[in-house]
Amino acid sequence: MKKLLGMTFGGLQQKILNLVLIFMLLIIGVFGAVSVYQSKRLTKIVSGAAVEQQEAIEKVSGETMSAVVNSTMTKTTALQAYIADDMFSEMRSDVATLQTLAEGLFEHRDSFEPYPYYPPDKANNGVMTAQVLAEEGVDVNSSEYLGVAAHMGSTMIAMCENSDYLSNCFIGLADGTLLCVDDNSANKFDENGNVTTFPVRERPWYTGAVEAGGLYFTGIERDTYTDKVGIECCAPVYVNGELIAVVGADLFLDSMAEYVDQSSANGGFIAVVNNDGQVIFAPENNGLFSVMTSDQAEDLRASENKDLAAFISSALADRTAVETVNVNGKDYYMAGSPMTTVGWAVVAVTEKDITEQPAKMMIDEFDRINDEATGTFSEGAKHSEQMIFIMIAVILTLGSIGAMTVANRIVKPISEMTNSLINSGKTGETFEMKDIYRTNDEIQVLAESFDDLSKKTKQYIQDITNITAEKERISTELELAQRIQADMLPNIFPAFPDRPEFDIYASMTPAKEVGGDFYDFFLIDDDHLGMVMADVSGKGVPAALFMMMSKILINNYAMMGGSPAKALEQTNTAICQNNEEEMFVTVWFGVLEISTGKITAANAGHEYPIIRKADGDFELFKDKHGFVIGGMDGIKYKEYEMTLEKGGTLFLYTDGVPEATDASNELFGTDRLLAAMNTMKDAAPKELLTGVKASVDKFVGEAPQFDDLTMMGIKML
Repeated sequence: MKKLLGMTFGGLQQKILNLVLIFMLLIIGVFGAVSVYQSKRLTKIVSGAAVEQQEAIEKVSGETMSAVVNSTMTKTTALQAYIADDMFSEMRSDVATLQTLAEGLFEHRDSFEPYPYYPPDKANNGVMTAQVLAEEGVDVNSSEYLGVAAHMGSTMIAMCENSDYLSNCFIGLADGTLLCVDDNSANKFDENGNVTTFPVRERPWYTGAVEAGGLYFTGIERDTYTDKVGIECCAPVYVNGELIAVVGADLFLDSMAEYVDQSSANGGFIAVVNNDGQVIFAPENNGLFSVMTSDQAEDLRASENKDLAAFISSALADRTAVETVNVNGKDYYMAGSPMTTVGWAVVAVTEKDITEQPAKMMIDEFDRINDEATGTFSEGAKHSEQMIFIMIAVILTLGSIGAMTVANRIVKPISEMTNSLINSGKTGETFEMKDIYRTNDEIQVLAESFDDLSKKTKQYIQDITNITAEKERISTELELAQRIQADMLPNIFPAFPDRPEFDIYASMTPAKEVGGDFYDFFLIDDDHLGMVMADVSGKGVPAALFMMMSKILINNYAMMGGSPAKALEQTNTAICQNNEEEMFVTVWFGVLEISTGKITAANAGHEYPIIRKADGDFELFKDKHGFVIGGMDGIKYKEYEMTLEKGGTLFLYTDGVPEATDASNELFGTDRLLAAMNTMKDAAPKELLTGVKASVDKFVGEAPQFDDLTMMGIKML
């Protein structure tokens, strides 16, 4: 052993030093190996978790956006078409009212004196006024019908002033004279101050109505006096087979054009297509559709783009789902809904790339955050390497305790973070910041980055999920309302299996998710069966609520032992006491005395019942109608009696059966109903109702159902 500088080489001191040095080198080596292994493993896990999260985000956001776009575009387009079609439907109703009024006046023109009429007066400009025009060469004072038509002036003025849609209305007479109501008196004079002539019998609305023989909508026309774009609805007036006049009204479409122009935003817009397949309204510079005059516009149904042609044809016929259509190499989401009154359609268009932008932006933001986190981690790793070398020197100097403490400080948070990331990848739980990561170095920075990224990702997915859930909630509530309404009506057949004296069956097919029609039947006692058939004004959820209230009231008053008339009077009184919405219901209520077949009934404005004797045909029983329930308080109802013989059948229904309309707007009608029923005279009630429904469906074809379809049949056995 030798001593050098106070240290004994080869002795115990050297061995202890060598043992410490070997022990420290082993510790440093093991620590270094573990750190390298944990760092590589963490990097691999982070990369894998980032890829998995990116794929999950892309999948969930894509599916969610697709569902939101599909639901939003379809419902929005249907709502826009419904609102626009309601405007044309109201216009058609107003013109039909004018037609009825004119026919009545001309049929009884000998019963009253001619009403005075006046030419246009500039002083009336801006005021809704009735004024007379004529064709060139026609003297208004020689017209034998103009004084009769003038009686309609005040009615036409009131109709225009009280309408949200009508711009003017008119009646063009077959002798070349015209009575019109508008507020543009000053525009009817030439530069010399003379009243301009008007080619009454050459105008498209006149010739079109005469050719159609009924209610007729023109195409898009420009108003003679205002040059505004509009559409005209008109109808011919015949008396004893002679054409007397054509009545009609104008509806300017400025608001529709303005609404369509304002719809262009963020790559989406709406357009209106007419019944010739031509685009008549679309925003300027929409990049897809061009609006041209009818002689230049393309019929999109005959477009070389087969997908676009098929979509436009479908949209004009029925409400479509969201479809992807490629035009000029670009994909668009399109949804359409028809306006059945005029045969047009509303089309909603959105660029597919625009709908995918949120998902792309989220993925880009995720990549940015991930790159920042990776960069931060890399910088932290480099700094950690420097710290390791420094700690090696410190460990060699200060001993094993310091080395183990520093090693534990570095390795333990990384191991915990690694385990958390692995668990997050397996279970989908978010990465959360813990105290163990608060090391005030790169490990804490990395943990905070993962914590922030995880929270933002979870919040984004939650936001999309909430939006989707709200859309689904509305749909679910409507479905629940439909089931509740169906459960309110008797729907278990045979209804009275222990009563062999009669067989009864009923059905209700609503036009919307929920309907306003209802039927009911119930035993008042062992020998009396109550039967109700009713139709509430309106459609949808309000009508369904009113229907449920009316059904309960009629049932309660009937079970109290009152007569049909008394039950209807009590029901009317109860409804009128709190009917601020001014809804009403038509009701036929009858009580069958089972032992004799005698029926005591009262009718509150409902359809005629149909009855068949045992050996006869089905025929209308034209009973006397009372006023509708809810229309006026204090109404009294009259009862009548009829007998349902053994083997005979009673058939009750709502107006949705005879008023079912095919694609050409022709009604199914009572005659077709009776003819269909008389082909199955001896059928049981269920087969009878099934047969009538099949006849209606065959007649209507592909045309949409506008009204509830409700029927009830009872046969004495």
